[in-house]
Amino acid sequence: MDRTDYMYALRRDGARLAEAAAGHLAAPVPSCPEWTVADLVGHTGAVHRFWTAVGSGELTDPSGYAPLPRPAEDGLIEWFTEGLELCAATLETLDPELPRWTWSDRKDVGFIQRRMAQEQAVHTWDGLAAAGRDEPVEPALAADGVDEFLAHFARAKETAGLPEAGLHLHATDGPGEWWIRPADGGWRVDREHGKGAVAVRGTRSDLLLLLWRRRGADQLETFGDLAVLEDFLSAFSRG
Repeated sequence: MDRTDYMYALRRDGARLAEAAAGHLAAPVPSCPEWTVADLVGHTGAVHRFWTAVGSGELTDPSGYAPLPRPAEDGLIEWFTEGLELCAATLETLDPELPRWTWSDRKDVGFIQRRMAQEQAVHTWDGLAAAGRDEPVEPALAADGVDEFLAHFARAKETAGLPEAGLHLHATDGPGEWWIRPADGGWRVDREHGKGAVAVRGTRSDLLLLLWRRRGADQLETFGDLAVLEDFLSAFSRG
């Protein structure tokens, strides 16, 4: 996927969240148990504004960043949609290779473009689920999200106990296989078939949602030692 794909997905999924949230801001979000839909929209809108400032070059040191308070609920959806478009319009003009601060080992605008599309995709799923609509993440974006998770979230963790055989993820609705195992004190992720201590099969959307703790292992097809999968997933927050 490229920046055009990411910004299209950001706008599309942001609009879907705004539509689902309208009139339901007080509803609980089952996948984020401490949040209401208003909290979800406020969080996602704040993330848009933060990364817009970083991407544009306005913010080079996040340590002193102080987000403005979110507006009252009667202005929250409008504030969200304004920030969404500002984020997309800013990022779509920038060269992905332009250096920028990020928390990851990839420090360029391309990381931000991808992260915004992926952040929005998962939180849109949260908002839709809160409205009783279990709608999948778009398959190509979901596969890219699995790649991003394994490249930048799993590798940033000191998770212990994954056996040498590792973990295998297999998409059932299109291209997508990932073999994750320990190597040289870190992680090795190969986009290929491998016989892991545990294997998980599901749609690309469900695999992404599993990694982000939105789906349980019992909602996908699993083989092997489920304790290995649970140990791996327990290292990560819901995001």
